[in-house]
Amino acid sequence: MTEVVERAPQRIVEADGAALDVFSLPLDTASLEELFRDLFENHWSEIVFGPIIQGAAWEIHAERPPTRIRLLDGYLTVAFGVTHFHVCIGENKGPRNRPTSPELARLRRTSRAELYRRLGSTCVPMSWGLQLFNGAGEQQITVLLPNPFLEPKTDRFLKEPDWSRLALWDKLRARWLGLHEPDAIDRSASRFTHA
Repeated sequence: MTEVVERAPQRIVEADGAALDVFSLPLDTASLEELFRDLFENHWSEIVFGPIIQGAAWEIHAERPPTRIRLLDGYLTVAFGVTHFHVCIGENKGPRNRPTSPELARLRRTSRAELYRRLGSTCVPMSWGLQLFNGAGEQQITVLLPNPFLEPKTDRFLKEPDWSRLALWDKLRARWLGLHEPDAIDRSASRFTHA
């Protein structure tokens, strides 16, 4: 069994001024593979994923379970038929005839993994997710978790929050942070507001 990290969140401010509470996760290959396998094998229909950077947001909804998840040379591949993505979560050695340099291997590999909750203008959580960053601090992927303010699959705003949609967030907090009780802060907003 992989390690459980028990930590309080760190508050950071994004370039757009939005506050995030981030909870650091283990960086070992086994933990990251377990986390991704759980999300994509068991919760593929609930999550939205892709890079979210300043100027671009790829919000991909899988229409079916993955056809393949495998780890090869440090890269975790999640495939949905022909469509797939790779994330370097482990040691990347490269081919024997052209090994990866230590500097490039360090740059490619996940150096920061975190669960987060993004706070709205009233400083209450508005969205929840997972982010991975490489050795250069560049985002590798974001996984958006079910949001109690949005209707599943349509992203239309709900009139009333559906707190049952925080079940995956609560499960991840319990498994990876050792926080077994739901956090009242997560359920403190009455409606969606932008940061």
